Amino acid sequence: MMAEDTTTNNLRENAAGPRKASGDSGSVEQHSLQDQIAADKYLESKKASRSKGLGIRLVSIVPGGTADGAT
Repeated sequence: MMAEDTTTNNLRENAAGPRKASGDSGSVEQHSLQDQIAADKYLESKKASRSKGLGIRLVSIVPGGTADGAT
């Protein structure tokens, strides 16, 4: 959960900040927001594929009432 919070916070900070910045010491450019979101989706899907189970739960449904139909 901690990594998820960190990723979400990083995406928010990057969305709020400039894409490019330059100064006397040089310039900096970060990946586009679309690229960052795509990378986050990829990492989440990779994490989900490693988790236990298939993400589907099979259950048996047994109807209620009596078995012979008598009341």
